[in-house]
Amino acid sequence: MTRLVRHLGHLVIDGVAKLGYAARLFSALLGASGTAFRRFRLVVAQVHFIGNFSLVIIIVSGLFVGFVLGLQGYNTLQRYGSEQALGLLVALSLVRELGPVITALLFAGRAGTSITAEIGLMKAGEQLSAMEMMAVSPVARVLAPRFWAGVIAMPMLAAMFSAVGVFGGYIVGVVLIGVDDGAFWSQMQNGVDWIEDVGNGVIKSLVFGVAVTFIAVFEGYDAMPTPEGVSHATTRTVVTSSLAVLALDFVLTALMFSGT
Repeated sequence: MTRLVRHLGHLVIDGVAKLGYAARLFSALLGASGTAFRRFRLVVAQVHFIGNFSLVIIIVSGLFVGFVLGLQGYNTLQRYGSEQALGLLVALSLVRELGPVITALLFAGRAGTSITAEIGLMKAGEQLSAMEMMAVSPVARVLAPRFWAGVIAMPMLAAMFSAVGVFGGYIVGVVLIGVDDGAFWSQMQNGVDWIEDVGNGVIKSLVFGVAVTFIAVFEGYDAMPTPEGVSHATTRTVVTSSLAVLALDFVLTALMFSGT
């Protein structure tokens, strides 16, 4: 019993210490943001690396999610004679929920792991220590551009996912099944609100971008400078980011859409 209490105590102490270290690193990232944006080419290069290389998986996934939504939505709405509202169902499902959430999960698995591995390998190769020896801040030079690039890229990728998903729903619902073309688009235009639906979806994607990218940056910077340490940090990035996205999605949904 004493050993169990001691073990739990160590876990709590280590968790609090890591949380404090993460808070200090986040403050340092925000403090180094001015330097990162003054050298905006570094941020642009990371946006290209993170966003462009994630675009294929986002488009393909969005298309197939739209296919599934179109098929399942039609089968459900047909029971109530409301198949003309298929476009509204597909659009709201994507812009409110599936677009930001699935994009964030894919982003964590594709871009988050690459950020963690890159920073972890730089730490293992003592490149970050060499920067500190030359009076160059690794936070401002390496971490901040990647952090802000992820925050910028996430809403754009989520918008692309939702747009392609709507197109996938259109293909299945209108082209293959035969839902009226005009009803599909008119129901969507009349039912989707730019502020409550699209705007809140963008806010969700921004919050997810901050959470996922910071977790990826933090795990890479905190990784043990060994191959095993980098691999464990990469795994922690995927697991922690996925749990954070799902938890934040519940909180944000409760705050944004509880009254609708």
